[in-house]
Amino acid sequence: MVSERSVLITGASRGIGSATTLRCAQAGWDVALNCARDEAAAEGVATQVRALGCRAIVVRADVTDEAAVQAMFARVRAELPPLAALVNNAGVVAAKARLDEMDLSRWRRLFEINVFGSLLCAREAVRCMSSRHGGNGGAIVNVSSAASRLGSPAEYVDYAASKGAIDTFTIGLAKEVAAEGVRVNAVRPGIVDTAIHASGGQPDRVQRIGPLVPMGRAGSADEVAAAIVWLLSDDAAYVTGALLDVSGGR
Repeated sequence: MVSERSVLITGASRGIGSATTLRCAQAGWDVALNCARDEAAAEGVATQVRALGCRAIVVRADVTDEAAVQAMFARVRAELPPLAALVNNAGVVAAKARLDEMDLSRWRRLFEINVFGSLLCAREAVRCMSSRHGGNGGAIVNVSSAASRLGSPAEYVDYAASKGAIDTFTIGLAKEVAAEGVRVNAVRPGIVDTAIHASGGQPDRVQRIGPLVPMGRAGSADEVAAAIVWLLSDDAAYVTGALLDVSGGR
């Protein structure tokens, strides 16, 4: 399979990121897989991409490091077809807590990764894809969360606030670059069965909350990935500034 386009997916070594990577490859995209630490896991996903006939490179980079992000985009430009899409998936959640139990270092980490990292990557993607910069257009999908509208009280209001920032950023950037051939949308997953819950100190969260969702179950990473890949596709050519809930009705 010879591709004429590539996609960069941050946080691609697991969960929604790895599922999106494989879905993109199935749709014919060459893929740059970003990871912060676990290169072995990312390489495992890249191997599956290559088995599907698409090119894949793994780029280890901290999305909060401006120089590292710029170097990552430079490598994508050098080694893959023209960048036509970015999936801002890298994100973290901290342990369950009330606001009055949190400290500033926790908030700085959350916002640096979830917000500043997404802004940095989107900026570089616009510089690659926007017609204003000589690009051929493209699409950005930001991974937000249903927490942005639910607030996550007594769990992690700081995480919810960081995703609220992503929603606002999505709407604003979509309007800013709409006439330059770049579409910008977001997906807002609800309770999805991934490792992020365990990293936030709640390994049983899916089992506890999944049955309370109107559809009666948690979602899968692949179900979120399907929505992301649709937003990247030509089938969504007239969709920009959208916040697509993938939350089972929650």
